[in-house]
Amino acid sequence: MNINYQKKLEELVEKLDYTPRLLLHSCCAPCSSRCIEYLSNYFDITVIYYNPNISPIEEYEKRKAEQIKFISEFNSINKLDFIDVGYDYNDFLSIAKGLEHVPEGGERCFKCYRMRLEKTAQVARDNNYDFFGTTLTVSPYKNSQVLNKIGEELSHQYGVKYLYSDFKKNNGYKRSIELSREYNLYRQDYCGCIYSKIERNEKIEKCEIL
Repeated sequence: MNINYQKKLEELVEKLDYTPRLLLHSCCAPCSSRCIEYLSNYFDITVIYYNPNISPIEEYEKRKAEQIKFISEFNSINKLDFIDVGYDYNDFLSIAKGLEHVPEGGERCFKCYRMRLEKTAQVARDNNYDFFGTTLTVSPYKNSQVLNKIGEELSHQYGVKYLYSDFKKNNGYKRSIELSREYNLYRQDYCGCIYSKIERNEKIEKCEIL
């Protein structure tokens, strides 16, 4: 049975009697927009940009620039910062080895979730954040059940609270599209890794042939 992780988040914020520090992993500005809009009412947020899966490097830099742009323009109620922990494409290649031909949404993606969430948990622990979490659950293409289970495991491993979420609920994904238009954000048409790009291109070619 699937767990309603967004309800768990809503129950948590209703009980907060202080403003916790949250380290929030983000894959891109559009996905982060709705998450930040909601969470900034309750948390001091630092957005961590760790996405070695994105290629080529030009795409990575473009998405990072858009993330910084959104953070600088968004009128947050509480503190909102940004950190970039660097780009090493080999980090992604090592976890994707042997899974290159697995369709998007499968085991390769799950390992990528874990890689990015584990880095977030490590940085959160080392810098005394109260919570760590991710914007990935806003996407209808990401498995929120798997993401939250990974986050829970890492929470126990690193001793930092994981912020459960399923931001796509309550029209969260729709709201992210609206905010992307409002802030004129670049919206990519593939997840970020070379394998998702190849899969996207194959689907386009198939449609053109048909």
